[in-house]
Amino acid sequence: MHRALISLQLLLWVTSIHAFFHRLPRHEDGRGHGDLEERDSPSKPNPQLGFVTFKLVPKPPSSKESLTDKVSRAINSLATKYGSKVPTRSTTYEDSALSNRDNDYNVVTAVNPSATNAVGIDQDGTDYSYFIEANFGSEKKPMYMLVDTGASTTWVMGSGCKSSACTKHNTFGPNDSKTYNDTGDNYSVEYGSGEVSGHVVSDSISIGDLEVTMPFGVANVTSDQFSQFPFEGILGLSMTPNTWLTYVRDAKLIQSNVFGVALARNSDGKNDGEIAFGAPNKAKYTGDISYTTIQSGNSWAIPMDDVLYDGHSAGVKNRLAYIDTGTTFAFGPPDDVAALYKLVPNSKSTDNGQTYTVPCNSNASVAFSFSGQAWTASVKDFTSAPNSDGTCFGNVYGMEFVSGAWLLGDMFLKNVYSVFDADQKRIGFAARASSGSGSTSPNATPVGSSTTNSAATTATSTDSGVGLTPNETPSASSADGSTTGTAPGSTPSTQSSGEKLAGAGAYASLICLVSIIGMVI
Repeated sequence: MHRALISLQLLLWVTSIHAFFHRLPRHEDGRGHGDLEERDSPSKPNPQLGFVTFKLVPKPPSSKESLTDKVSRAINSLATKYGSKVPTRSTTYEDSALSNRDNDYNVVTAVNPSATNAVGIDQDGTDYSYFIEANFGSEKKPMYMLVDTGASTTWVMGSGCKSSACTKHNTFGPNDSKTYNDTGDNYSVEYGSGEVSGHVVSDSISIGDLEVTMPFGVANVTSDQFSQFPFEGILGLSMTPNTWLTYVRDAKLIQSNVFGVALARNSDGKNDGEIAFGAPNKAKYTGDISYTTIQSGNSWAIPMDDVLYDGHSAGVKNRLAYIDTGTTFAFGPPDDVAALYKLVPNSKSTDNGQTYTVPCNSNASVAFSFSGQAWTASVKDFTSAPNSDGTCFGNVYGMEFVSGAWLLGDMFLKNVYSVFDADQKRIGFAARASSGSGSTSPNATPVGSSTTNSAATTATSTDSGVGLTPNETPSASSADGSTTGTAPGSTPSTQSSGEKLAGAGAYASLICLVSIIGMVI
C-alpha cells in the first residue's frame, strides 16, 4: 500500500508537469476485409499508449474487459479531438513479420438498410467504435471508416505506411485506383500518442450509392493507438466546410445537408445500426423529432436543459453538450457529475469526483434533457459490467474538456435516433424504433414545456470546433517555409495556447484516473 501511494505521488508530479508542457515527448464478411495474409501478432505491449499499455493483438469482445482498458482507449480518442499530448516511451522493438498485413478484428456487421442513401453502421462487438464501409478510388476498394461527428477531415491509411497500425489493416494507394491523384500537399493530424501524417490526394469516395471526388488525407505514418480498432480511417462529419457530406450536397446527390444516425447495442442481438444521408429514416424512430438549435459555430453542440437520474433533476443548468459519435462515454464538469451521483444511492468516488462506483443491481437510468424532452440512457449503458472484484462504475465521468460543457458520446446515442442538420444548424432526437430483438428504446419524457424546434439561447459558445477537432495542418508549405494550419477543405483553427494547455491538463488528470483505477482493480 505504501509503495502504491509513493507511485501515485510520483505519477501526479509527472502528469502535473505534463499539464503545463503538453509537448512532452479475420473477421471475414465477404466485403474485402478477409483476404489479408495471416501473421502472428507479438504479445509485447504497445509502448505508445503512455502509462497504460495494451497488447498489439486486438482483444475479443468480452463483458469482462476492464474499465481501465476502456477508459484508456477513451482517453486516446479524446486526445485525438482535443489536441492533447500523451507522454510516450521510446522503443526500438521491431517485428519483421509486419511486412505481412492482417486485419484480424472482430466486426459485427450491420444488416443491409432498405432506405435510400443509407448504409449500415458496423461495430467492434463491444459498443466501443462504430464505423461504416466506404469504397475508395476507381476500383472501389473497401475501407472501414469511423463515423465521427467531432472530426473535420477525412483520412485513410496509405499503402506506403509502415507503422504498426497500418500493417494490421487494409490500406489505399496509387495501385488501388486509376484516378488516384497525389496533390503533393502534406497532411498531418496530431494525436495524443503520436500523429497521422502523409499526403493530400484527390480521388473518389463512395458510401452506398453516393460517390464524389474530393481531397482527403492518405497516411504514411499513423499512431499506434489505431492498432486497437478495426477501422482504417476516419470519416469527418463535423460542421466545417468541405466534408464528404458537403461535397455530396454540392453535387446535388441529396436534397439536404442532413444525416440520421442509429447506433446498435451489441447485447441486443441484431445489429440494425445505420446512417442515412439526405433525410432521416422514418423507419428508425417513432414519434416526432425534437430539435435544438446549434449554439457553437462549427461544432455539433447544443444547449442542455438538465441531467436526471431515476427522474430526479441533478440541477445541471445552462450547459452546452457536444454530441459526438466518435466518443464512447459521457463526460461533464466535475461539479455537475457530482450532483448527478448524489442522486445515485450508494455511489461514491475515491478520486475527487472523476469516477464513481455504483450499485451493479440498480435498475434506474440517467437521462439528458434538451428542449423540454428528457432522453433516457439505458442502465445497460450507464452502468459498467462488474470488474474482477464485483465493482461497477458509472459511465459518466467528472472531467471537463471544454469549459462549462458536456461531451455525450455513444453511451447516450445508442438510446436515441439522432439527426444532424447542417442546413438548419440543429440536432434532433427521437425515440428509437424497436430493433425486433426484444429490446425497445425508452420513450422521451417531457420536462416542463416541450417543443419540437427550439431556438434555445440558455447556453452560448463562440468556439468554431475548437477542442473537438485535432490540430490539423494539411497543406503545402507557404512561401516563408511555414505550413498553413488548415486541413483540406477545412477552416483554420482558432484554438489558443491556453485552451491547448487546458486540454493537456484534463488529459493529465485522466492519466491519473486510469492509474488509480488500475491500483484498485
